[in-house]
Amino acid sequence: MVGKVMNIKKQVIGGPLVINGRELSLSRAVRAGDFVFLTGQIPMRDGSPMTDGMIEDQTRACIESIRDTLQGAGCELGDVVKSMVWLKNRNDFPRFNEVYAEYFPDEPPTRSAVVCDFLIDILVEIECVAFRPLDEDYSY
Repeated sequence: MVGKVMNIKKQVIGGPLVINGRELSLSRAVRAGDFVFLTGQIPMRDGSPMTDGMIEDQTRACIESIRDTLQGAGCELGDVVKSMVWLKNRNDFPRFNEVYAEYFPDEPPTRSAVVCDFLIDILVEIECVAFRPLDEDYSY
């Protein structure tokens, strides 16, 4: 809107990220204007990394965590415009992709994927960016 100045600044979404009882020095998500940037989501269960289960189980855990974090920012999975995926095993990609497609069946976000070694014993990590325009009357 021409002539209207909005008070837009960075907003941290969600509480501290705690893994195995240790608070990490990062934010779950940050809203910057109309965009919400999520930290890479690893598969978690009861506050600890999910080091068991198949790629399908771990992928679902990651995406459910993404869904929960997005809700805290007033977004949903359909608002995701970009995701970055890290897989431990190249051969897991087809099964990962099947689960991913369940959550993003229509107009899926752009995506990049790489194979890497993780700092902990997991199979997948997913980071994403969502786009949800702020209401004109919304301010922080």
